[in-house]
Amino acid sequence: MKDCLVVELGLVAYRPAWALQQRVVRARKANCLPDVLLLCEHPHVITLGRNGKSEHLRASHHLLRQMGVEYCASDRGGDITYHGPGQLVGYPILNLAEIRRDVLWYVRQLEEAMMRASADFGIGAGRRAGKTGVWVETPGADEEKLAAIGVHISRWVTSHGFAYNVATDLRYFDLIVPCGIADKRPTSLERLLGRPVRVAEAASRISLRFGELFGFEMRSATPEELEERLRAHEQQLAAAS
Repeated sequence: MKDCLVVELGLVAYRPAWALQQRVVRARKANCLPDVLLLCEHPHVITLGRNGKSEHLRASHHLLRQMGVEYCASDRGGDITYHGPGQLVGYPILNLAEIRRDVLWYVRQLEEAMMRASADFGIGAGRRAGKTGVWVETPGADEEKLAAIGVHISRWVTSHGFAYNVATDLRYFDLIVPCGIADKRPTSLERLLGRPVRVAEAASRISLRFGELFGFEMRSATPEELEERLRAHEQQLAAAS
């Protein structure tokens, strides 16, 4: 089995996390790192994907500043979404050329990992035709979205990834048309279960299911260990230039 490093970053702002992804992508392309799964939470931020529509932002930028919500355009796929505390965000940096060169298959594997993790909590989650992400049927509602996906792939190396609502404050989704779908609302694991759920609980289940699906041996690494390996790679590049 191939190794995949699991690095739990904790609460980290969106832009620094994006910059870290870019560094990891460069090291992965150079084969200076194995595949990596970054797990984190973000402070309140709304991101617009490269296929997104700005009119799906329902709030003014003035209101966002008042509420302490950052706004950031992103190069990931998908439309507009919200990230915040209580939401598990996963950024897999994988070389699909060594796994399977199939973008749709990759997205479906991310969905499957979250569906299986949801099942571990007793939640029956699934897919919906034509709608990327993970969905659940709830009493009194047609369907609600538990997790969103938006990825970027460069030379078959992936970045960005998934957002899984664990204990997310769902009121912040009122600031947007989530993923550009006006008639469907988001939900969270905590809301579905009717009890508190720690993000770490979901992180361990998703990491396990992720490893099963991709055939990885998941190995924990600290942010400091990852930084040390990235710096070594960057110093080699600087010395060679």
